[in-house]
Amino acid sequence: MNPQQQAMIFGVSAVLLWSTVATAFKLSLRYSTPIELLLYSSLFSTLVIGTILGVQHKFHLVLQCARQEYLLSMLLGFLSPFLYYLILFKAYDLLPAQQAQPINYTWAITLSLLSVPLLKQKVGWQLWLALMVSYCGVVIISTEGDPFSLHFTSPFGVALALFSTVIWALYWIFNTRDKRDPVVALFLNFLFSLPFILLYYLLIGEPRIPRINALLGGIYVGTFEMGICFVLWLKAMKLTENTARISNLIFLSPFLSLVFIHFLLGEEILPSTFIGLILILAGLGCQRIR
Repeated sequence: MNPQQQAMIFGVSAVLLWSTVATAFKLSLRYSTPIELLLYSSLFSTLVIGTILGVQHKFHLVLQCARQEYLLSMLLGFLSPFLYYLILFKAYDLLPAQQAQPINYTWAITLSLLSVPLLKQKVGWQLWLALMVSYCGVVIISTEGDPFSLHFTSPFGVALALFSTVIWALYWIFNTRDKRDPVVALFLNFLFSLPFILLYYLLIGEPRIPRINALLGGIYVGTFEMGICFVLWLKAMKLTENTARISNLIFLSPFLSLVFIHFLLGEEILPSTFIGLILILAGLGCQRIR
């Protein structure tokens, strides 16, 4: 296979795996609390990414970072996985998966908004159009098709899902300063997040022996959502001759995710979910208008 064909295989594999994570979150949260799921998944993700570094013969780079780079990893690790996934898992705990998952896709709009004050980027009319269209979709989804009633399934859950996009956007804005190998940086971010996660777990949670289903959920989320998917996507972007072609694959993920949500979680996918999701993706497309 030529590099472009290989890139497509890596890209499609990443998108397929990402499409299962909303279902995995909800299934895992049946057997564990959000902080427990975060603890288990972060531990397994750190092990998986460390193993990948070993296979790539890059683990020695972990010990060769500058002091400022370790401090940056501490900040990034606090933002994600600690704060971001803690908030996101709680949102999934409160909302149906078909609501939490599309709302999470608005992080790209949030990223553009925060880039204005933090990265000094200019605001075009495209961003305001994207903002209006996407958040109309959020309202339609979270009110189950009755936007004028403003009766949300869980107002707190919706607020958490939207706030998680702020944390995720901040993570990527601060990540622009990181010039290290991305897998090395990701490993250190997860490694430095573990003390925050463990401390919060000991302070807030009630330590208990994990049930097998809770561990299996943590293994799946940590291995795929937090670990292998990132490496597959990175490999696809590195091999491709057309970045846009690979990037567009990500728009398949929310629709595939609804298929898994319906058949594995048993949620009846409402027409309002499709309408809202299309509006969110249309809003993301508005940002690309020249």
